[in-house]
Amino acid sequence: MDKKYIDGFVLAVPKEKLDSYREMAQKMAKLMKKYGALKYIEAVGEDMNPKMMEGMEIAKFPQMVQARPDEVVMFSFIVFESRAHRDEVNARVMKDPFLNDSEMKEKMMPFDMKRMAYGGFEVIVES
Repeated sequence: MDKKYIDGFVLAVPKEKLDSYREMAQKMAKLMKKYGALKYIEAVGEDMNPKMMEGMEIAKFPQMVQARPDEVVMFSFIVFESRAHRDEVNARVMKDPFLNDSEMKEKMMPFDMKRMAYGGFEVIVES
């Protein structure tokens, strides 16, 4: 039996482009769900300097994406039935006319993709 699979993203978005990012994310959410994604979440950082147990040092999301003072950190994830399902959904999404529209292809991303962290994760615990 396949295990659920998650694509995860962390990135920095200039505060003045947050509305553009939200608009883009809403369109992507509809597209991903249209082709079978189980869940699509986009969340803006609220507590980016959490207090940890004394002596515990961790890397924080703003450091990971080199967020500037005028940027917010986004944490995003998409849930799929399995890795194979993720691959199928992504293949369908990439062929969708919306993403292949000339106007969409020329539109600039509202964030710096070079500072985005991304990975695919197999779920090992779910409750």
